Amino acid sequence: MQHLSQQLRQLQKLSPQQIQLMKLLQVPTALLDERIKEEIEENPALETDTEEYEDKSLDEKTNDELKEEFSSEENEDYVVDDDADDFDKIDISEYVKEGDDEDADYNFQADNYGTDDEDKVGYQHKLETTFYDHLMAQVNMLNLEEREQQVAIFIVGSIEDDGYLRRDIPSIIDDLAFRQNIQTTEVELNKIIKYIQEFDPAGVAAKDLQECLSLQLRKKEKTKTNLFAQKIIDQFFEEFTKKHYEKIQRSLNLNDEDLKEIIQVIVKLNPKPGALFASSNKMELFVIPDFYVFNNNGVLEVSLNQKNAPDLRISSTFRAMLKDYDRGTKKDSKQREAVLFIKQKIDSAKWFIDAVKQRQDTLMLTMTRILNLQEEFFLTGDETTLRPMILKDISDRTGLDISTISRVVNSKYVQTEFGTFKLKYFFSESMSTDSGEEVSTREVKMILSEIISGEEKKSPYSDEKLTEMLNEKGYNIARRTVAKYREQLNLPVARLRKEL
Repeated sequence: MQHLSQQLRQLQKLSPQQIQLMKLLQVPTALLDERIKEEIEENPALETDTEEYEDKSLDEKTNDELKEEFSSEENEDYVVDDDADDFDKIDISEYVKEGDDEDADYNFQADNYGTDDEDKVGYQHKLETTFYDHLMAQVNMLNLEEREQQVAIFIVGSIEDDGYLRRDIPSIIDDLAFRQNIQTTEVELNKIIKYIQEFDPAGVAAKDLQECLSLQLRKKEKTKTNLFAQKIIDQFFEEFTKKHYEKIQRSLNLNDEDLKEIIQVIVKLNPKPGALFASSNKMELFVIPDFYVFNNNGVLEVSLNQKNAPDLRISSTFRAMLKDYDRGTKKDSKQREAVLFIKQKIDSAKWFIDAVKQRQDTLMLTMTRILNLQEEFFLTGDETTLRPMILKDISDRTGLDISTISRVVNSKYVQTEFGTFKLKYFFSESMSTDSGEEVSTREVKMILSEIISGEEKKSPYSDEKLTEMLNEKGYNIARRTVAKYREQLNLPVARLRKEL
């Protein structure tokens, strides 16, 4: 038996324009030009105003003003009236062919640009010899049989960018059998790996850090210090990594000076043999700031970087096409279909122009509020003057949603006279001092870093001692919080900071 029922639900859905705006907010200035070019390629109704490119911002007309302009009979760029031929009564979707990119409506899908765009900045390529090519050149110098050379090539291909061969021997044997139809044994494979471990850079093809350091030490001159360093890595590696120096000294009968000299040899070894090649081939990144802050005789001024934001406008060709249609007397179905497509593209272009303009307004509003809150820092450059500030503080002052502020802040940079900073740099939580004053956690971290940098390296401060010292300075902080801040500063525990 069927039952009919009614349900009242309140739903919130984002329009395509809202989705487009949110995506544009995430795009940094370095990629905005690329994003605009993609839009122009997809929508022929959108074009750049090349004649007024230098100082003018994006088209300042709102959607209503554009609509008025298009519908005005006195305007030279006359566009057919929205009411003419009952265009708005026609369902545009019936003229859109599914799967046809040329006729399809504006694409507002998430794949307009990748999700990783927010983490990129401007880049340029630098071509160098790759790590793989460097190793292959040495493989070709080995006097190997054809079958052994194929195995060596496969092993080189399995070496990771940092220079390590982390794959286990049985897996390599199986892959050689299935992929290359080459049958080999563990003994033969280890023999070829030993050949490759003699390659430059020293330490390549090691399975772990201990073997990597050991391989490098074996290539060094057989001095007393180097031999002891080899023994420490081979026999006392765990004690060395945990800085249990007393145990090493007792076992090898070493004094402090000898151990210090040996440690200097070890710390100069390269823990990542392939890193040199990886860094030389990696795209060199440089930051393009989204904002500029200037100190004009004590008055802070902020401006938006618009070098990658050309002026946009509706194509005059598309306007002329609508004008010709409106003046014509014979209007068949094919013409009407073409006009509906043109209107569709013009609407999409108007939405994009408005979204870019709104992006600029939102960015400027957000940056202005950040500037107001952190004015003292922008005037002095003193990190200790940074005030506690979270996303909600800016949200309350702008009237924008926290998610919008988050999109604006993410991957955006501001250039000041003291350097270029990520907007995230200015956000931090607060804590109270003994006097009840609220200070930024960044200030506490800075003081913690200064205390640790000035400690006696032979007997570094424990987290308990650091807590006491901060409490004496008036900062009410728990030991676990000190440990958390120390880890965020990438500072190890006291035992690992100890030096001879």
